Amino acid sequence: MNVFSKVVFTCVLAGLACQVSAQKYPDGLIDKTVAVVGNEMIMISDIEEEVQMMRFRGINSDRNARCEVLEQMMVAKLFLMQARLDSLKVNNDMVEGELKQRIDNIRMQLGGDAEVEKYFGKSLYKLKQEWRKNFQDQSLTQQMQGSIASKVPDQTPYEVKRYADSLEVEDLPVVPTKYQLSHICIYPDREAAKLAVKERLLALRERIINGDKFSTLAMLYSQDPVSARRGGELGMAPKSIFWPAFSDVAMALKPGVVSQIVETPDGFHLIEVLEKRGDMFNARHILLKPEYTAEDQEKGFHVLDSLRTQLLDSAVTFGLAARFYSEDLSTRTNGGQMSDPYTGSSYFEVDQLKPQDYQAIKDLKEGDISKPIASLDNEGRNGNLVYKIVKVDKIIPSHPATFSQDYDLLRDQAKQRKSMEAIDRFIDEKIKTTHIRIDPLFQNCDFQRKGWAEKFTKDE
Repeated sequence: MNVFSKVVFTCVLAGLACQVSAQKYPDGLIDKTVAVVGNEMIMISDIEEEVQMMRFRGINSDRNARCEVLEQMMVAKLFLMQARLDSLKVNNDMVEGELKQRIDNIRMQLGGDAEVEKYFGKSLYKLKQEWRKNFQDQSLTQQMQGSIASKVPDQTPYEVKRYADSLEVEDLPVVPTKYQLSHICIYPDREAAKLAVKERLLALRERIINGDKFSTLAMLYSQDPVSARRGGELGMAPKSIFWPAFSDVAMALKPGVVSQIVETPDGFHLIEVLEKRGDMFNARHILLKPEYTAEDQEKGFHVLDSLRTQLLDSAVTFGLAARFYSEDLSTRTNGGQMSDPYTGSSYFEVDQLKPQDYQAIKDLKEGDISKPIASLDNEGRNGNLVYKIVKVDKIIPSHPATFSQDYDLLRDQAKQRKSMEAIDRFIDEKIKTTHIRIDPLFQNCDFQRKGWAEKFTKDE
C-alpha cells in the first residue's frame, strides 16, 4: 500500500497557481505528504509556503521552483536527522534573532499584522510558530554541515601547492587590485553646523504649530528624499528598524503632536506620529543634516595643504603627522593606517573604498599623497563629512593567485573544496542508506542528485 495520504481537498493556497513550469498538481488537491525522509515528512503545503516566501523575497529560479524546493527540503532533512542523532542543540539566540528580523521585515513591507495575516492566510501567532520551527531546523542543519566540514583536516602547504598546480591558469582565482592606505582627517566645525540645523528645525516646528501642514514642509525641506515625496510619511513599520532615539520618541508621542528636535546618526528630525499599532507606528518626519559652506572646506583644505607640503618635503613622517593632527580617533594611533571596519584588514579592494577616496588615489603610485579631498567617515548610516589627505602605502596589482603571494586564499579555497566534497559524500551516502519515499507526482523533476531516482513510490 502507498505510504502517502489519499485525502483530496480544494486548491485554496492563497495567491499561488497549482502549476509551475512542468510541475502539476491534480485538480482539487490542497495537501498531501509528497516525501518521507527517515521519520520526517514533507507536505505539499510545506513546499507551497516556501515558494510563497521565495516570491515575497523576489527570488527567481531558473529551474522548476517546486522541484528545487522539494530537493532542498529533502537534503535538509538528511542533515536534520543526523543532527538529532548527534544530539546537537538548537542555537535559540540565533533562532529568535532570525525570527524577529523576518517578522519585522514582512510587517514593514506589507504594512502591519493584519496585512501579513491576509497575505499568508494564517494568524501571526501561527506564522511565528511555523517560522520558529523552520529556523530551529535550520540551526541544526547548519550546525551539522559545519560539523562535517570541521572534520576535514587543514590543508598542508604541500596539498595547497598540489591544488594550485592542478588548476589551469584561467581557473585560478583572480586577486583584484588591493590598496593599503593611510589618511589624515579633520572635520569641519560640526558644533556650529548642528546649531544652525537646530535653529532651522525650530523655525519649521513653529510654523507647523501656527498652522502650516507638516506634510507640505516635509516635501519642501526634508533631506530624506524617499519620505519627502510622501510628505515625510515613513509607512507602518516596527519600531525596531529605526534608531532607538527616533523610535523611543515616536512611541511616546500622541498622534498629531509634533516632537521636539530628535538627534540620530542620520541627522536631526521633527516627528509627527500618524498611527500606532502595538510596537509598530506610522510617522512623518522632517530630516535635516548639518551643512557646510565653501568657507568650511577652504579652512580644512588649507590645513591639509600645509601638512601635505611638509610631508612632501620630508619635514615630518606621515605616521607622526597623523598622530598629532588627525581627528579620526580610530586610525590616529596607528599612524593613520586605514582598515576595513568589518574585517579588520588593512587592504582594500576598489569596491570597498569610498568613491571619493578611490578617485583621489586611483592615479597615484606607492608613497604618493593625494591632494585634500572631501569624503565621508564611517559613522551613522551614510557617514559624516570629513576632509582628508590619503597616502598610498602599498599597491598589489590584480593577478591570478599564486602559491607564494596568495597562499592563504588558495589554502582556504582548497579547504572549502574538500569541505564541499565531504558534504556531497555525506548527502549521497545518506540518500542510499536512508528510508526515503518520494511521490510519483514529482517523477518528472530534474533533480540535481541522481540518487533520488530510486526513491519514487508506485501507486497500487
